[in-house]
Amino acid sequence: MATMRTGRLVVAAILGILVYGMIAAMLGTLLPNLSAKFGLTPEQSGNIAFAQALGLILASVAAGPLCDNKGKKTGIVLALVLIAASLFPLPNAGGYTQLLAFLFLLGLGGGTLVTAANALVSDISEERRASTLNLLNLFFGLGGLLTPFIAANMLAGNAVALCYLVAGLTTVTLLVNAATPMPPPTGERGFRLSEVNEVLGRPALYLLSLMLFLYVACEVGVWNWLAKHLVAQGVPESRALNILSLGFALGLLIGRVVVARILINVRAVNVTLAASFLMAITTYLALQTADPTIAWIAVFCAGLAMAPVFPTTLAMTGDAFPKATATAMGIVITSGWIGLAVSSKIIGGIAGGDDLRLKTALLVLPVFSVIMIGVNLVLRPMLAPKRAAAAA
Repeated sequence: MATMRTGRLVVAAILGILVYGMIAAMLGTLLPNLSAKFGLTPEQSGNIAFAQALGLILASVAAGPLCDNKGKKTGIVLALVLIAASLFPLPNAGGYTQLLAFLFLLGLGGGTLVTAANALVSDISEERRASTLNLLNLFFGLGGLLTPFIAANMLAGNAVALCYLVAGLTTVTLLVNAATPMPPPTGERGFRLSEVNEVLGRPALYLLSLMLFLYVACEVGVWNWLAKHLVAQGVPESRALNILSLGFALGLLIGRVVVARILINVRAVNVTLAASFLMAITTYLALQTADPTIAWIAVFCAGLAMAPVFPTTLAMTGDAFPKATATAMGIVITSGWIGLAVSSKIIGGIAGGDDLRLKTALLVLPVFSVIMIGVNLVLRPMLAPKRAAAAA
């Protein structure tokens, strides 16, 4: 890494994570519009979210070994091509079946992108991995803020213009990453079949995977369903989208700026424990009101609470698995996308054909947050030896 121009690598990775943040918020932003245009039920909306999740899962399984063997640049460029190929035709979708296909392709690109970009930045600053990954992922929060904000305030809910705008940014990001020199895979950090048993044989991998499974189920539950829930409670669509962007996404962005400093002196496992506790409280409170102002406050606090969990869990994975890092991260991230798929099916299934029942269905979020607390308590002794070894 010393021979590479770190600044260019960081810019390339930031653009990639910004694009991922924008597409992560895409379905939740478009869902009210798509539901009205195609007459989608909550169950069909859940199936569309599941199609995206399936793409994320399949991509993340393959992206780790791909990046370890062929380099992170291969993964990032491939991901951006897939995202652009899904977004450009999305506005011309002819119905429910085509929506399933385009969101599946979008998931393939997103899953590859988030694994490759986080693995790249994880290698840039190993000493402050958790802090660096949180700083990188604040641009995920920025992307998540921009998509619903632009849709509500600049495009008047124009789904066609939104898709083309994000597709254009994806194309620019593709060109930047294609032109940026990136380190090739090395024998030390590359994936070897002989290391599979070492990676898969450690309980910490499964607990980290479960942590991200539960967390992503909660975060994407907010992205995909919050606006639709608020609209069902009588909040105007433009106001609901602003609560999503200037509430939840802004909370994610600010939270990652703040926690990046905290993680310099506080153990990552302690930060994720506090975050899990606060998630349980804030996600429950966000579902108890139909008042837009109170909803904004609760959702903003939920974003602050959730902010450190994803990048900090990946940082703990990188610390625990210094070899085949991208492969271990890919497994953990894949578990996160399985959480997305499961939560979307559960939420859509509980709500059925009644949007008003989303309030009950979304109680999945605080329940999963409580389970995260228990997982963290079991995981923390397994990460203590790594910390002690680093100190020595």
